[in-house]
Amino acid sequence: MSTKKYAAEAIGTFWLTFAGCGSAVIAAGFPQVGIGLLGVSLAFGLTVVTMAYAIGHISGCHLNPAVTVGLAAGGRFPASQVVPYIVAQVVGAILGATVLYFIAVGAPGFDVAKGFASNGFGEHSPGKYGLASAFLTEVVMTMMFLFIIMGATHGKAPAGFAPLAIGLGLCLIHLVSIPVTNTSVNPARSTGPALFVGGWAIQQLWLFWLAPIIGGALGGVVYRWLSEEPRGEVTGVTPAPAE
Repeated sequence: MSTKKYAAEAIGTFWLTFAGCGSAVIAAGFPQVGIGLLGVSLAFGLTVVTMAYAIGHISGCHLNPAVTVGLAAGGRFPASQVVPYIVAQVVGAILGATVLYFIAVGAPGFDVAKGFASNGFGEHSPGKYGLASAFLTEVVMTMMFLFIIMGATHGKAPAGFAPLAIGLGLCLIHLVSIPVTNTSVNPARSTGPALFVGGWAIQQLWLFWLAPIIGGALGGVVYRWLSEEPRGEVTGVTPAPAE
């Protein structure tokens, strides 16, 4: 059963990276009818909504190392599963970036050095925001993302609406923070494109692991303190044993 959970996480993170980053690389600036920052924000949110309904019952649909760490810190995910989940997510993100790359190179004038939806700060921030601003943005945004996830998946939350709350939360996060860091809040999503860009993207990747992990852990701990009844691990549905 664990193997299926890992496969689900890899597939889900593939979709998040391929479709989310793909909206930025392929569709954001398409002449005259490009979807722009609003469209990219919606795309990332929709990847989570669609996968949460598709694989939430299998793996819990984390799709993000910071989410996995945050849920563990909040008492909603077993610590023994953190590393394998993260490995599956990173593999899925790399596969998503790989497929996106082989599609994107088919366009005349494509240049991976332009960023390929990578995350960055300083000269590589869309708005030229510095390291401190980028770090604070990623910590706070990921903290609030975990806060939303912990609440939406709580046993006392309205049933069936968690994917919408979480997806809309991620959309809102992107609406605010794309100009600052191109929005990570997800170390796996940052790793996939960075491997293709290389150079500065690899050199700055540490921030997009450190800040989201810190933010995720803070969000999990704060929500656990606020709501003292952490209902239900976010691990998918464990099948009943055969009689």
